[in-house]
Amino acid sequence: MKLLKLKEPESQKNKKTIKYTMRMSLLFLLVMQSSCADKKASETSKLDNRPNVIIVITDDQGYGDLGHTGNSIIKTPHIDKFSTESVNLTNYHVGTTCAPTRAGLLTGRNCNRNGVWHTIMGASILNEGETTLADVFKANGYSTGMFGKWHLGDNHPFLPYDRGFQETFYHGGGGVGQTPDYWNNDYFDDTYFRNGVPEKKTGYCTDIWFDEAIKFIEDKKDNPFLCYLSLNAPHSPYNVPQEYYNLYKDEEQLSENQKRFYGMITNIDDNFSKLINRMESLGIVENTIMIFTTDNGTASRGYNAGMRGTKGSEYDGGHRVPFIIRWPKGNLIGGEKLNELTAHVDVLPTLTSLTGQSFKATKTMDGKDVSSYLLNKEEIGNRYLVTDTQRVPWPIKGKQSCVMNGDWRLIHGTELYNISEDPGQKTNVAEQYPKRVMEMNTFYQNWWSQVIKETKHSIINLGTTDAVDVITCHDAHTTDQYPPWNQTQIRKGKTMKPAPFLVNFVKSGTYRFHLRRWPVESKLALGAEVKDSIPSTSFANARINGKAMKFVKAHLEVANQKKTIKVDNNSESAILEVEVPQGKTKLFAYFDMENGEQSNAFYINVEKVNH
Repeated sequence: MKLLKLKEPESQKNKKTIKYTMRMSLLFLLVMQSSCADKKASETSKLDNRPNVIIVITDDQGYGDLGHTGNSIIKTPHIDKFSTESVNLTNYHVGTTCAPTRAGLLTGRNCNRNGVWHTIMGASILNEGETTLADVFKANGYSTGMFGKWHLGDNHPFLPYDRGFQETFYHGGGGVGQTPDYWNNDYFDDTYFRNGVPEKKTGYCTDIWFDEAIKFIEDKKDNPFLCYLSLNAPHSPYNVPQEYYNLYKDEEQLSENQKRFYGMITNIDDNFSKLINRMESLGIVENTIMIFTTDNGTASRGYNAGMRGTKGSEYDGGHRVPFIIRWPKGNLIGGEKLNELTAHVDVLPTLTSLTGQSFKATKTMDGKDVSSYLLNKEEIGNRYLVTDTQRVPWPIKGKQSCVMNGDWRLIHGTELYNISEDPGQKTNVAEQYPKRVMEMNTFYQNWWSQVIKETKHSIINLGTTDAVDVITCHDAHTTDQYPPWNQTQIRKGKTMKPAPFLVNFVKSGTYRFHLRRWPVESKLALGAEVKDSIPSTSFANARINGKAMKFVKAHLEVANQKKTIKVDNNSESAILEVEVPQGKTKLFAYFDMENGEQSNAFYINVEKVNH
């Protein structure tokens, strides 16, 4: 009997097909998930393996203010040792003063382009449209921190935490004790700002900046970070812990200020050592790009490595400074000295390249990526750079200008020097090289015509938050005198001619303006005389008493409106309330005094009133 093979029901066959298809789909998904996970892990690994970056930049320390550059008196053993382990750029240049250098370093653009050609008078505020080093690093997944001296704007949208730095701890203005800084700060046991919020600290300012940076590094060590450690030392006032002054007190060839100045630098050196030791204990030295540099020529009249000029000078002594960079994993080691022309404006494009980040400039860059030069892969080649000293309300063509090309320097468009043969810039050889003078002047003319098209003042935003905004005379746009830019001058009570602030009210509404002679944290009345002097010591400056000023009327001019009120000198401020439209305008806030003079308000608090 022949057995019949029963045909499988169609429904059963479909079930098997569906099960098979599901198994294969699941297997495909598992393979894809594994592949994606591997890819993601690989990408994460690449991100985690990117080098950390630490930039230490000091204030007013020149090329000759280190032991390894030839200074036989100063004690900087740790930075000197770091130099032998790193790559040294020996023909590296910056701005001739502090804020212009910091603005150029963070943007890759000359200070006349980015709004920071001065240190006061509204020209030390980095234009809002600029992209900073921190902006780039933050966008590419780095943690970013800034500690110490900012000096690129004390109001929104210019504060460091507005400019790409996620964690910040800093003093106000261009130095501890300047007008925008917290009242009575003097380097010791001061109050600083953590992302804008005042915070009292115990200790010496430089120690605190390093301690805060180390805490940031400890917290971020497992992922790539950028730490911008921007010091106010050894800028004046030359206040220093006594033990550091004592290191130099018997050096008869030094002035008293130089003894303190050198003491401040040795304190930096000890803190630098503490930073390196902590990095070693954390195991992150090998894959950290670490930079030590300074912001302008020396403010001291001591050893200057044979150069002409000091801080503020267009000659090399005003802008040639040390630049030391180490990255063991990237082979930036060995104490090598590289002598081709480089500058602070090279830092942003070079660091983004070394760290493998994407960066495409949207504005004209003065700097260039010199990473291949650092790694001995190629020479920099023929390039021109410009630095100058403006320190005026608006940049002036040719003012204290220096055009650089290799070892050549063209000063004021008429003086030519070759620093390889004449480092002291004593012999003007312009008549011997007329063609070179013409070429360098042509470059400058073309460069300036482009730069001045970009030049603009920054405008302070008001009413961005519910917090009270504080404007100080440090940033008033004076034209005929410097404003009282530090608290000693505020205490002296010297009058200041009324001058405008450039402001933008982000919202229309009622605003209340508090015109003050003293800052709000002082709790002092307008007409108060202050008797809280502190005598000087061998290692710190005195604090002088505050002279009384007597006011009669307070004036406010804003958005085509003018208001005047009588002043009660027993009140802390003169308060005027105005309805203000949204938009940009000039703001004047000043007093009539009993003696007939007028004076700008030294501090103005601005709050939006919610009726």
